[in-house]
Amino acid sequence: MIAYLDNSATTRPSQPVIEAMTQAMREGFYNPSSLYAPAMAAEKALNRCRAAIQSALKVDQGRVIFTSGGTEANNLALFGGVGAMHGPQHVMVSAVEHPSVLAAAQALEKEGHRLTLLRVDRAGQLDWEQLESVLTRDPPALVSVMQVNNETGAVSDIPRLSAMLRALAPQALLHVDGVQAFLRLPIDGNLVDMYTLSGHKIMGPKGIGALWVRRGVRLLPRQIGGGQEGEYRSGTENTPGIAGLLAAIQTMDPQAPAAMMAMKLRLAQGLLQRVPGLVINGPDPKLGAPHILNASFPGVRGEVMLHALEGEGVYVSTGSACSSKKRKVSGVLLSMGIPAGVAEGALRFSLAADNDCAQIDYACEKAGALYQALKGFRRK
Repeated sequence: MIAYLDNSATTRPSQPVIEAMTQAMREGFYNPSSLYAPAMAAEKALNRCRAAIQSALKVDQGRVIFTSGGTEANNLALFGGVGAMHGPQHVMVSAVEHPSVLAAAQALEKEGHRLTLLRVDRAGQLDWEQLESVLTRDPPALVSVMQVNNETGAVSDIPRLSAMLRALAPQALLHVDGVQAFLRLPIDGNLVDMYTLSGHKIMGPKGIGALWVRRGVRLLPRQIGGGQEGEYRSGTENTPGIAGLLAAIQTMDPQAPAAMMAMKLRLAQGLLQRVPGLVINGPDPKLGAPHILNASFPGVRGEVMLHALEGEGVYVSTGSACSSKKRKVSGVLLSMGIPAGVAEGALRFSLAADNDCAQIDYACEKAGALYQALKGFRRK
């Protein structure tokens, strides 16, 4: 059996997505910027996807800017948002952000802007006292927080954050990285100023993402040229990718998040039963996102367990796919106050709508057996 449980890295494109992209490449290949009828039909297809995104975000205003994925959208939000402002600005992000936000914020700091990293607790929740103190003392111009942490599944309280910003720093822009949350957790886009999503995390294609921007928010384009996407992101639009993204949105089962949560809880229980001393990193599984579970196997390095599971057809990760090849202990877990020895044994299991209970039970069985075989070995 194959149990693919690394869906936070990428998901398998669904059949409707593949069919929509195939049709777009065969019949809807026209450039949406051209003026004849087939090209205008291609442009209408893009606008249908924009409308679907806005509907999912519960907004009826603003702009959807198509990008090459979540990283570009996050970069556009931070560099574009701050770039449209005058003079040095104060930027605030959490210490456990995805590299596409954290590295962008650090690059802004090198350019002369001030950066505040918000602390989080062992459950991955924001330090609200620190946040209130900073907002009162030195209100930021832009705040960026992920709705769901890609390594632990910790869920940010966006309504509380938005209310606090509106009360104490009403001029601040709030950007939410929703890559791991879009269509799996609800979001009221009216509470934020910018929201990022990515196609390949929701059984859509790689190479397509979007940034929703509230009406009135100014952005400095990061990519210039032909003036596509309202001059915010030049370059001929990826029409097959957008067709696939639309199909992924339209065919997502509204019951999928509940089904994934049930499987995640089954996974957590199965691992806890088979692995003595197993540590769940981040929130209580019932309180986290429905599709992400981070667990440490005491005395066994995560990388060793990963490859052992791979040999049995169980595919997981040691953390963010964007930094997994750097072979270091997760900075996210360390920032949460998790000891390095525990963090070193961490694995991330992440689910999608096409997983089933048989795969979960198989993964638990193999993880338990492999742990028993490996725990007696120690690295010299």
